[in-house]
Amino acid sequence: MARFLAGALVCFLLMTGAFLIWQGRAARGPALAAAAAQSGGSFFSTSSELLSAPEASPKSREEKRFSRADHNKDGKIEADEYLAGRRRYFDKLDVNHDGKLTFEEYAAKGITKFQTADQGHKGWLTPAEFATTAAPQSKHRKCSCGRSEAEPPQPPSDDSSQDNQ
Repeated sequence: MARFLAGALVCFLLMTGAFLIWQGRAARGPALAAAAAQSGGSFFSTSSELLSAPEASPKSREEKRFSRADHNKDGKIEADEYLAGRRRYFDKLDVNHDGKLTFEEYAAKGITKFQTADQGHKGWLTPAEFATTAAPQSKHRKCSCGRSEAEPPQPPSDDSSQDNQ
């Protein structure tokens, strides 16, 4: 019991210390930002060289998305262009190509995966069998910036003639 109380006390003291440090930095934060703005510098710089944000491309994210969807590049997205990806997926699922999806066609991949994982053909899965139905992990996960985590970050280039994509 004494160990538990000692552990709880240590955790409490660590949390209190972390909170006080956090509050101390928050109180100093605006003063540091104002000082950095007056000096023209940045408190995130690693040396005398200042870091800069990457240049934004001329097209915004939505403009690029619109351009990808506008297949005939006429400046308009027609219903056929908008639904093209969904039609391809529907055609893949519609095995007998009758223009209708039955539940069996819709769930065919899942049914096959279940039957493959069900080793004893019992109609139910053990935890080990269920684990085999998980989707395979991507070798290189993508972060929210679109760059693969396996790729190292690109250093900013001084060549302004390069086209950002």
